[in-house]
Amino acid sequence: MRIERFEDVVAWQKAKEQSLQVYRYFESSRDFGFRDQVQRASVSVMNNIAEGFERQTNKEFRQFLFIAKGSCAEVRSMLYLAVDLKMIDEVKFQKIYQMNIETSRILAGLIKSLHT
Repeated sequence: MRIERFEDVVAWQKAKEQSLQVYRYFESSRDFGFRDQVQRASVSVMNNIAEGFERQTNKEFRQFLFIAKGSCAEVRSMLYLAVDLKMIDEVKFQKIYQMNIETSRILAGLIKSLHT
């Protein structure tokens, strides 16, 4: 099956859901710097998938997928701080963490499949 739109990329769909959860969980955080950074990192995952896809070459798409994968790690890193600082509870941490790991694994497989 050929993917014709970035919206059809499963990793983008998962990253979008992750971003929605991050926005919901941190919307009332009074630590504006932290909140903005974790939201930006989360959105970066989906936006890099979209931007890379629109470049229409496997080489550039792979490059942007690597960036998206790095943003996944940034989100996970911030989640550890958030749970340790009691900004989110363990249940919310696990929900976003598992979504993030799944997205990262999908990205890894997609990167591998685009190897030139």
